[in-house]
Amino acid sequence: MAYVAWSAGIDYVSGALSKPSRNGQHACNKMLLGTHRQAPTTNDKCTYIYLRKKVKRNTAPSSNELWARTRFAAVAAAVKARKEDLMNVNTDKQNFLAQKDDTNGKKTFKAYLWSICAAAYDQAHPRN
Repeated sequence: MAYVAWSAGIDYVSGALSKPSRNGQHACNKMLLGTHRQAPTTNDKCTYIYLRKKVKRNTAPSSNELWARTRFAAVAAAVKARKEDLMNVNTDKQNFLAQKDDTNGKKTFKAYLWSICAAAYDQAHPRN
């Protein structure tokens, strides 16, 4: 991943800049992909370029990786459920606004929800 500064007049490019060729003498499995992040963030660098290629994994996932996948899936589901829960949305927004300007406060509502749902998950599922 690399940060990209496009030429004057081009704000961003989003999508495939080159696709893998499947036919012919020069068939390859690489793809050049430009992305532009539109989600709210505190980082001003939002345009990136990737060189993607097909990768075949030859090892089994480690226990740490499986734990991280499980934690991510559970916290993502909790964030989604909490965001859609109309009983708590006003309280969550008030708490978010109260901590937003703190030194270590979360700057976006989604980041705030991720932090509290991750903390709740970690407390309920201590890691050995």
